[in-house]
Amino acid sequence: MTAALLNHSTVLTDHVFAVPLDHSRPDGEQIEVFAREVVAAGREGAELPWLLFLQGGPGSGSPRPIGQDAWLGVALRHYRVLLLDQRGTGRSTPANRQSLEARGTAAQQAAYLAHFRADAIVRDAELVRRRLLGEGTQWSTLGQSFGGFCTLTYLSFAPEGIREAFVTGGLPGLRTRVEDIYRTAYPRVARKNAAHYARCPQDVATVQQIAEHLAEHRVRLPDGSPLTVERFQYLGMLLGQGAGSQKLHYLLESPWIRSAAGPELSDTFLEGVRAQVSLASNPLFAALLEPIYAQRSVSTEGTRWAAQRLRGEFPEFDAEQALEAGRPVLFTGEMIYPSMFDLDPALVPLREAAHLLAERGDWPDLYDTERLAGNEVPVYAAVYDDDMYVDRDHSLATAHTVPRIRTWVTGEWEHDALRVSDGQVLEHLFAMARGEV
Repeated sequence: MTAALLNHSTVLTDHVFAVPLDHSRPDGEQIEVFAREVVAAGREGAELPWLLFLQGGPGSGSPRPIGQDAWLGVALRHYRVLLLDQRGTGRSTPANRQSLEARGTAAQQAAYLAHFRADAIVRDAELVRRRLLGEGTQWSTLGQSFGGFCTLTYLSFAPEGIREAFVTGGLPGLRTRVEDIYRTAYPRVARKNAAHYARCPQDVATVQQIAEHLAEHRVRLPDGSPLTVERFQYLGMLLGQGAGSQKLHYLLESPWIRSAAGPELSDTFLEGVRAQVSLASNPLFAALLEPIYAQRSVSTEGTRWAAQRLRGEFPEFDAEQALEAGRPVLFTGEMIYPSMFDLDPALVPLREAAHLLAERGDWPDLYDTERLAGNEVPVYAAVYDDDMYVDRDHSLATAHTVPRIRTWVTGEWEHDALRVSDGQVLEHLFAMARGEV
């Protein structure tokens, strides 16, 4: 069923598709995938090429457009856009603590969640393409961050469905071990911390004081969950965004309030922290972040909480040591730690399933390197010079390995440039496709 809705300067049409949970068993259990078609008002009947948007994540729903905001206005000049809620997200069949409880045991939940990686997302997209556009058709794709990972999976499994691909901050390493992901990530996060403290030197003492308070007191967020020093350090996720450093500084601006018992962290501050560290709106990110890097041809050892295992190689992130030495306390970045499943109310019910996913060693491959070596689909990719989330060198190695990938390496933007550049990043990629740059 579809429902058309006029939204300022765009016309939105909602689509719901039944897809197999396991595409190797097309007659087995079915789930729903939601997608929203967007076209510029007045062009509803025009013969426009399609652009599939693959959202970052994993586990994030597609944007909810308000008119032709951000990059969407640029895309709508040329395309009819399809915003796909990847399985488990948005209005697609949900996968969270509430829905997963009905799956049964932790083992059954883990087996279910194993069907929510890029390989299944790509097969969903192909089914949607055939149903919406027809057999023998092609569309263009735009992959942001994890959506770029999905793009390389798409080019591995079904390149015949893609006319051209655009990628922003999301060229993955094709044969990269999960340990190498974090061995390169921790130093990048350390650099972002250093840059933040250079811009906001007053935050050094504030963060030390907060960390000391958390180490000495039991503090709970407004949702009742504990705020530990390690959980507080997760605020570093902000540092990979264009305005993230400013947001972090403003959050740290007035953390204290004087109560009858003396100074304590204010409700306003704690609510701001909760909004950043809670994964209630995106539990799949916690459960699947490390498994999106797992491929059995690369390693059969499982991811085994790689971010936690590798953290000891970077003692500068040890808050206790930093406080004892009088050094700045560093925030962490895009790292998921097993303790999150002990503290976050949205994740606690998924703890056993997450441990099973971390121990799994037989993950199917996500990239077909032989097929990619013969790639004929043009790919235009923005690579950010000091991207905190996706390693620049891993991205460029892939671009050098896969034919027809053209890269634009820029130090002007951070990882969220597609959203915050007022369309400039997408305009540049479109110009590359037209041969203008």
